[in-house]
Amino acid sequence: METKELFPEILDEIKAVGGDVYRLCYQCGKCDVVCPWNTVTDYSMRKIIREAAFGLTDISSDDIWRCTTCGSCPDRCPRGVKQIDLSVALRTLASNFNIIVPSAAGVKGARSSLGSDGNPLGEDRSKRADWAEGLPVKPFTENAEVLFFGCCYQSYDPRMQKVAAATANILAHAGVEFGILGTKESCCGESVRKTGSEDVFKGLAKDNIKAFIDAGGKKIVVSSPHCFEAFAKEYAEFMVNFEVLHISQFLSELVRDGRLEIPGEISKTVAYHDPCYLGRHNGIYDEPRDLLSSITGLKLVEMESSRESSLCCGGGGGRVWMETVKGERFSDDRIEQARAVGAEVLATACPYCITMLEDSRLTLGAEDELEIRDITEIIQEAILETCKVEKD
Repeated sequence: METKELFPEILDEIKAVGGDVYRLCYQCGKCDVVCPWNTVTDYSMRKIIREAAFGLTDISSDDIWRCTTCGSCPDRCPRGVKQIDLSVALRTLASNFNIIVPSAAGVKGARSSLGSDGNPLGEDRSKRADWAEGLPVKPFTENAEVLFFGCCYQSYDPRMQKVAAATANILAHAGVEFGILGTKESCCGESVRKTGSEDVFKGLAKDNIKAFIDAGGKKIVVSSPHCFEAFAKEYAEFMVNFEVLHISQFLSELVRDGRLEIPGEISKTVAYHDPCYLGRHNGIYDEPRDLLSSITGLKLVEMESSRESSLCCGGGGGRVWMETVKGERFSDDRIEQARAVGAEVLATACPYCITMLEDSRLTLGAEDELEIRDITEIIQEAILETCKVEKD
């Protein structure tokens, strides 16, 4: 390895921002073996860890921005090295020196928008609840059964607003009393934290915690696994404890309790993509599959990489705001895996995954042979199909 010294005190800086997890590494290289980047290009987390151990990290390198925080390496590491913590620490260090590589330039815009409008998309906070117009959605009150928290993408992105609408329609169909906070919501902050913006994350977290407490929200249902990660785990650092359920968990509860029936028929072959922050990070694998399998006529198939070995979509760790060149997109490989098992629909349960997979579906010319759908969209279709039959 070529010796280099970019910053004389870089080792102390890495330790100061929490990156000294490198001390546990004994350079077995398991992280490189399981990293999805090595399916599309040459990338070495082992090398990054080794350089950090000697204070030789190049914080102007693209490599420290590549990690999608998918969880594959810490999940398989025999020494318990927290590679994600090191990646975040290096990004924090780079940010402190105001060094953001061109491929990560989108992070700057996301941070700015989060600070001013509470979302990373540059949209007005006043329009956050516009997606709910014409739907059976009410402002949350303390007497409601659940607080539904739609993420930033479901609030503003036209494609993802369809998922929010499907979720609202299913909850209403099941007779669930629910509401939203609308303009009082802010981004959960999980992804911006992974870019090294701890102060931005803390500000968003404190705003949301105050909004939840002021509204009397105790049971929170989310559609985004990233919101789930933030509310269920990261907000606990602020000494609060909310009951948080991903929509797949809540709908499974409703089915089990007899409150939600999915009686329609969908005769399609469906492959389910496990989002990293739902599966590896939080162990939620069965609920989405159980819901899909309960639909008459639906054939559920597994792709080459599934469950604990699921292939990352490439959008986590703030990568959804960064540029990934053609030929290095994990989501392209995922589309091909879905094609290989004859799937007509590639289903998932995460707004980032849908965003990345939709983009790959278009760039690969697969729009006529493969649909990308959230599990709630499929469930809504089954319910509406039954209503249509009954009406006829």
